[in-house]
Amino acid sequence: MKLLALDTATELCSAALWIDGQLTTREETRERGHGELILPMIEQLLQAGSVSLSQLDAIAFGRGPGAFTGVRLAVSVAQGLAFSAGLPVIPVSDLRALAAQLMLRQPADRVLVCQDARMGEVYWGCYERSEQLCTLVGSEAVASPAAVALPALWQGTAVYGAGSGFAAYGEGLSRASGSLSNSDAQLRPRAQEIARLAAREGKRAAVAPEEAQPVYLRDEVVSLPNQRVTASSSRN
Repeated sequence: MKLLALDTATELCSAALWIDGQLTTREETRERGHGELILPMIEQLLQAGSVSLSQLDAIAFGRGPGAFTGVRLAVSVAQGLAFSAGLPVIPVSDLRALAAQLMLRQPADRVLVCQDARMGEVYWGCYERSEQLCTLVGSEAVASPAAVALPALWQGTAVYGAGSGFAAYGEGLSRASGSLSNSDAQLRPRAQEIARLAAREGKRAAVAPEEAQPVYLRDEVVSLPNQRVTASSSRN
């Protein structure tokens, strides 16, 4: 399978080219300005791989959850490229991509991912190793750190943690983190794991470009003093 993957959901902006199992990547950490980085990264990858967009099978992208602007950027870029080349797109959860990264680094069969969602909350999900690299257990959610809990069947087993939530809310996550074998707060979702997951699932996970949707998890409206803003617009 040949596919391009991209992710802009966090401060780590990245792109990856997967050509029949061979992976080439570009990435850079920057708080803002991912729109200036992602297209040049993609152009560099295609040139290095001597391949054009029309020769690919699909475009994979990190569909969130993550920073509102970043997730929206990833969807729009993936859609634009896919429309121009007549390709389908493959949405991949950023939390799942983060779990996959840890599983590829360590012999971890169960991973709790907690990403800082700002406003005193985390995006979180639990993942188990599977034939598809990793599979979600339960559902992804946004909640206060104190509300994060491991599946009952995971009690007494080795569980690893990953994501920026452990750096931002380590004390608040104590209910869940106290049961962890280890945690890595420095990991961020990357395009290369998005590419690996998309390649494993293949075209059965693909959708038409116009069907690509961002996943924010937090949709409610919140009130702040002297103003009213959507929760998603208050994030990066």
